[in-house]
Amino acid sequence: MNNSIQDDQHEHKNASTSFKMAELVQKKGKKRNDDGLGTVVDFLLANARLVLGIGGAAMLGIATLAVKRIIDRAASPPDDEKETSKAEQKCIDESWKELSLLRASPKLFRKSNREALTAPMPSPPESKAAPEPQSEKLVQEEIKADPKRIPLSFTLQEKLLDYCHCHITVSDDDVSKCLQLTKAVLSEMQDFLCNKFPHLPFGAMKIVGPLVDGLEVLSVDHACFTVPLGLEPALWSLIPGEHTILNTPDFWLVKRVDLEYITRGSSPWDRFLVGGYLSSNVIIDFLHKILVGSINWPSIGTMLGGIIRPVVAPGELRLEVSHESIQLSIDVTPVIKMGHTVLLARSLENSPAENLWLQSFYVTEISQLRDLDQKDTGKRWCCLKILKGICKSHQRLKKLTGSHLAHVILHLSERESDWREEALGDRFQQVIEELIGYLENGFLPCYFNNKMNMFSELCAEDIDEMGYTFYSALSSLEVLIQKHT
Repeated sequence: MNNSIQDDQHEHKNASTSFKMAELVQKKGKKRNDDGLGTVVDFLLANARLVLGIGGAAMLGIATLAVKRIIDRAASPPDDEKETSKAEQKCIDESWKELSLLRASPKLFRKSNREALTAPMPSPPESKAAPEPQSEKLVQEEIKADPKRIPLSFTLQEKLLDYCHCHITVSDDDVSKCLQLTKAVLSEMQDFLCNKFPHLPFGAMKIVGPLVDGLEVLSVDHACFTVPLGLEPALWSLIPGEHTILNTPDFWLVKRVDLEYITRGSSPWDRFLVGGYLSSNVIIDFLHKILVGSINWPSIGTMLGGIIRPVVAPGELRLEVSHESIQLSIDVTPVIKMGHTVLLARSLENSPAENLWLQSFYVTEISQLRDLDQKDTGKRWCCLKILKGICKSHQRLKKLTGSHLAHVILHLSERESDWREEALGDRFQQVIEELIGYLENGFLPCYFNNKMNMFSELCAEDIDEMGYTFYSALSSLEVLIQKHT
């Protein structure tokens, strides 16, 4: 309030000074002709802003224009008096309007005065034209210089949508280039397996995962090849994990049946048996030798215009591909499918035993999410991409996969039916809260088999660290996405 009183006093002082200067101009005007008076008045108006500032110049303009109007009226023909009066009145109104605007914005008023005092002294004007009002221009410059003057407030839902569509979604062009390169590499590997091992019934290899499902976020840097093993249904049987001595529902066994009646070697896959069971480890070692020592990747890479290197580490079925700006990691995964059951051969640090096959629900969970969103026009898919982007960009959360997050969303969908865009913020917060609870317990039940723990591949230290990270951000969820917004 004290600042406002001081501003008013300052304006009053400037007004008094303006009228005194106007009287001085009027006295000098009696000794000069009309052109000389106009030059003096225009010069005063042009330079008054340097001395008095914007507000003082406006008051001076009002006074001097009033004096000039009286003199011009005496010298002008009667017919032009009305038109001249209107023009002068318009200029006076604009001056008052400018002064009112500056009073309404003390910050702008002070800034305009500082700019006026530091501006170079202009040369005397050659014409009698009065300076144009600068208030609108100053306001526009102020807003451009400091956009934060206009307070903007976004809801969590708006921030999440912006994060999903503008910060983590990769371009269609990048996806298309990576798919084209991946298909070329797959074709070369498929041809080699068919030509080198025609007696092994490998099925048609496929590209699976986020790259083809539209779930790749931040960058296109990963793909997966599946290598289907064509097992004879009459010679092989899949044993659920609950029915094994380990009693682990997520790890299955593949048993060779009727060995006492059907001799060993009747199936081309009998060479990979260990104790009557198809060994996932032996299959992985076999394909690893092919990737590392049999396929001429340098030649294939040169033909494709890039570089392809297999990962040499034991148990790793992976290719590192570089092509122009593309850096791609491709996992090769042996797969067995019988009916609705899909088993993967994976080298896992926390595997309870050797020769086990991990049950996968990836295709089913992705299909389920899409179906639910289509039924109620929900945003589950968008929520999953946001969570994947968060986990991929935070070092402590990188071991949480899309499958982990998809199962949390599917569980929540059983209790919450409103997944519209307007409810995205609330659902996102609920997913984080649910995830914290699962991490605290160290157990995320599979949506399709609640006895199966989706966290079985994670160690206790990783689970604790991820739980703490999410819990720390619970009070302000924007922290999870702020590095991209």
